Amino acid sequence: MTTAAAIAQPPAAGRGGFVRFARRNPTIVIGGAMLLLMVCIAVLAPWISGDPFTVSPADRLRPPSFSDFFASGKIDRFGTDNLGRDIFARTVHGTRISLMVGISVALLATLIGLGIGLVAGYFRLVDAIVMRVMDALMAIPSILLAIALVALTGGGIAIVIAAITVPDIPRVVRLVRSVVLTVRERPYIDAAVSVGSPSRKIILRHILPSTIGPLIVQATYICASAILVEAGLSFLGAGVPPEIPTWGNMIAQSRLFLARAPWTIFAPGICLALVVLSINLLGDGLRDRLDPRLARRM
Repeated sequence: MTTAAAIAQPPAAGRGGFVRFARRNPTIVIGGAMLLLMVCIAVLAPWISGDPFTVSPADRLRPPSFSDFFASGKIDRFGTDNLGRDIFARTVHGTRISLMVGISVALLATLIGLGIGLVAGYFRLVDAIVMRVMDALMAIPSILLAIALVALTGGGIAIVIAAITVPDIPRVVRLVRSVVLTVRERPYIDAAVSVGSPSRKIILRHILPSTIGPLIVQATYICASAILVEAGLSFLGAGVPPEIPTWGNMIAQSRLFLARAPWTIFAPGICLALVVLSINLLGDGLRDRLDPRLARRM
């Protein structure tokens, strides 16, 4: 009995620890669970849905129904669009495009902005030049800059990712620069400089760790913003090519049939809102968790 109780104790403690964490950080748990569900849907898209490109004019604008699924195994849960394509399959596959764009933009903008911000914040001469360029980029509305880049270079997922990444880099640069300017004045940085430590070592060992927390939070907001911008660009016809199933393309193609077939726009619109909401909840929770002043109150 004693051995059995000792073996059973760690799982109970682990469950209790998770419950305490969930109570203290509900936004992290809820946002992370929702985002994990969307990631699983994106990964399993080929196995849980049909072909999003199959056209069936005879089945155009069919309302959502489960009857065909039980009768013939055909998944038609969200109805069909104006070309008879399965909205469920297109919505599920659209999850992959949205998450890929959001994650790619967040990673690229964070890594590029981190490198530029570290150099600009530590070296005063570089700071004067780099920040004027960043100010010029921030003076241009991000969606207009993205539209201009897409119009000049053509469509495609890679072009859309690059076009959304460029306007987000100045935000990361300014964030990292502000952290570097604060950390650079601390006594241990002066001590490292006085003993002759090279600038590269000071930046990577003493300054870089201080930027990780704010960068993680900023990356979540960039990811959510990138998903919305991609949907907006696709809706305007300046994003991903219309034949590729994305939520923005689906909403754009369905707006003409909203009065007759409102289900064609509900599925992609709701999924878009849920993904952005989950990322924002996760970002808010991480901000509260990583901020020492807020963490002491929790």
